[in-house]
Amino acid sequence: MKKLILALFAAAAISGCASQVMQSYVGKSITEPILDYGPPINTVDLPDGQRAFQWSITQSGVIPITSNNTATVYSGGTSATAIGTSTTYAPYSTPCVYTLTAKKNGKDWIVTGYRQPSVWCE
Repeated sequence: MKKLILALFAAAAISGCASQVMQSYVGKSITEPILDYGPPINTVDLPDGQRAFQWSITQSGVIPITSNNTATVYSGGTSATAIGTSTTYAPYSTPCVYTLTAKKNGKDWIVTGYRQPSVWCE
């Protein structure tokens, strides 16, 4: 179980660039993320005149889990021990909601910020 938890934290740390990608859209037309990820699943008009655009992206993959194994065979008063390892793979799937906020500029919307996704989506 400890190995699984460590693997999950490692996966989160390795994929820690979601905020950097979202930050790269700030100051650009909302068309940019739409071209990259398709149309948003939701838009919300905010009280300050801005609009929030949301995308749902599922992060998925497998995490290797390695176990140490030993087996001892007894025969005729003697024994032999075999030591080995085995690896199984645990699939994971995490739906993540990414939100960009934008301000109207003519007929376009310019990205002004984003909401930090959950730690598992980073």
